[in-house]
Amino acid sequence: MKHILIIASYGPSLINFRLPLIKKLLSRGYKVSVASPNDEFSENLKKKLKDLEVNINIFILSRQSLNIIKDFKSLLEIYKIIRNTKPNIIISYTAKPVIYTGLVLRLFKKISYFPLITGLGFAFTESSSIKLKILKYLMTKLYHEGLKSSAKIIFQNKDDQSLFLELKIIKKLSYVVNGSGVDLNSYPLTDLPSKPIFLMIARLLVDKGVREYFEAAKIVSSRFSGIKFQLVGGLDQNPSGISANELQTLIDRGDIEYLGELKSVQSALKLCKYYVLPSYREGTPRSTLEALSTGRPIITTDAPGCRETVIHEKNGFLVPIKDPQALANAMIRMLNEKDETIKKMAKESYLIAKSKYEINKINQSMLNVMNL
Repeated sequence: MKHILIIASYGPSLINFRLPLIKKLLSRGYKVSVASPNDEFSENLKKKLKDLEVNINIFILSRQSLNIIKDFKSLLEIYKIIRNTKPNIIISYTAKPVIYTGLVLRLFKKISYFPLITGLGFAFTESSSIKLKILKYLMTKLYHEGLKSSAKIIFQNKDDQSLFLELKIIKKLSYVVNGSGVDLNSYPLTDLPSKPIFLMIARLLVDKGVREYFEAAKIVSSRFSGIKFQLVGGLDQNPSGISANELQTLIDRGDIEYLGELKSVQSALKLCKYYVLPSYREGTPRSTLEALSTGRPIITTDAPGCRETVIHEKNGFLVPIKDPQALANAMIRMLNEKDETIKKMAKESYLIAKSKYEINKINQSMLNVMNL
């Protein structure tokens, strides 16, 4: 029996994003173990994995900062987990697990390694900041070394794949799958509400376009009355995170209703009429896939990972990054469209989710790449 170890930087993602994949691997007779930090990985979430007889390993990881001592401890703990669990295959995702696992696997030559590049984060967004340029340089070097151990590399969009080839980070076989997928049953198609409500769901980071969303809402609110703008998501310790003070200042302007961090976003998606994500760069944004599945017109940026989710003027609109006026113009265009046109866009969104992003199709694509 082959043993597969999945290494993550955030425990809840093993349930929220990877549970269908884990179940599929188990159904095929593989033994599955997981490893992640303990942060926010509740006993209730762990129980869902334990009930499936998935072995859980915990290691220390500082997700948001570079700290030589902490990062060395992470490397050492990942080494110990691999030594003790003796997997045949390892799947890892997000930057630090991908890089650190790859570095550790220099010592384990017989393990097949399949890193998932699920997005590149703020370090790879366009910026004139010297600090970001240095960070990008360091990340480029670390990815280059970490990915040398891989059998095959899996990306979530062609832009990230092309960038890694352009920067000469990779030379090995690489493949693209359409994100992490979405469960159409968990996010069922629902009728569009009559009330004009825009919704954005994201961690509250600058590079998610949070500031642009607030500015665009202000512009639209100055021209239309009775329009509601909602925001779902929690504060994040990421270096590009919006501070609590800035968030409160933006909320106090009164243009956007902040709903906080919701355990379940289905109700918010059901109540909105339009979905918005003005992100600077993504792997493939899960929240947008959920909005597609629910059947909502999408406004998002013409940026890596985002542009794949929208066929411009068919199921929504693409706008430039960091451009609140263009975002506001797209919102105004949505509001001025006939109901019949908006309903067609909503249907097209659902059809895109069904044909391109359905979770079982995505997982099958991944298993095909890994020959499992």
